[in-house]
Amino acid sequence: MFWVILCIMALVAVAAILWPLYRVEHRVSARAAGVAVLVAGLSALTYYQVGQPSARAIAGAGQPAQPTEASAPSVTEMVDSLAARLEENPDDVEGWKMLGRSYLVMGRFDEAVSALERATELENSADGLTLAALGEALFLQDNQAINGRAGQLFESSLSLVPGNPKGLFYSGLAAANRGNTELAIERWEALLATSPPPEVANVLRARIAEWRGGTVMATAPAAESASGEGVELQVDVAFGDSVAGLDPKTTVFVIARDPAQPAPPIAVARRMAEELPTRVILDSRSEMLPGRSLAGFERLEVVVRASTSGQPRAASGDWFGAATIDVADRVEVSIEINQQVP
Repeated sequence: MFWVILCIMALVAVAAILWPLYRVEHRVSARAAGVAVLVAGLSALTYYQVGQPSARAIAGAGQPAQPTEASAPSVTEMVDSLAARLEENPDDVEGWKMLGRSYLVMGRFDEAVSALERATELENSADGLTLAALGEALFLQDNQAINGRAGQLFESSLSLVPGNPKGLFYSGLAAANRGNTELAIERWEALLATSPPPEVANVLRARIAEWRGGTVMATAPAAESASGEGVELQVDVAFGDSVAGLDPKTTVFVIARDPAQPAPPIAVARRMAEELPTRVILDSRSEMLPGRSLAGFERLEVVVRASTSGQPRAASGDWFGAATIDVADRVEVSIEINQQVP
């Protein structure tokens, strides 16, 4: 039932995004459709990651229940019940955030802004994810807000929670809108490194390729070797004895890049420090940009970085390890993380 509701909400979000773009362009262009799919996919991903409000959580029922479909309250009834409860308990910050997210996926953007404004006020603007949600609500309420307060909120969200998907996506969109495609590419490549769903990743790759002056492709091509088979790079990753005191939730990036031109990376995968030691597979699904595949390089540099900032770019205090390999000779490599960025 949750996925049915989520799909309905995603469709509502797509319609809400496409309509203002249609009014401006008088047609649903490829750009409009791409942005709509991307925003809906990103919203669904974030909604799932943050957690869906259950019927009991929204309606505030006192006892667990097993209602039949016929007796189950509608999404609107549950959200209205939550709103009524918040009138009696106006300092419930989690309730306001839940209400704002619910309004957001239902396309009720004015109400989403009001609810998330209240949550932001209660948190003293200290929660980056709430700031990103408020920025998204403001943007969907008025697309021009990306050039003003909404854009500022996304930057603030990234300063508080580096690497959060909403912040990366919308700040990249804002940068592109200002003509700063270099920053837009940087933000969206960082978003790609978070392993978004394939339909989202394909739109990101296509837009990045367009900004770089390349050919826009609907999907990322599969990497093929001389034999016609896809290249699969197996990377065994472990921490060295010198690494100590690292947060188990630290993001670990596994990056394959061209030794002669390190940026942008060719393929990226992401793990958590607590998962190591582990084997990571880099293949066509990990590739960052259309037309730039693992099979297109004779030599690859593989870098594994435990990022204290949550960003794939190296920063002081990060731990890393690296190796350069000849793809024709081997597709397996073991890398120990044992060096620290000054």
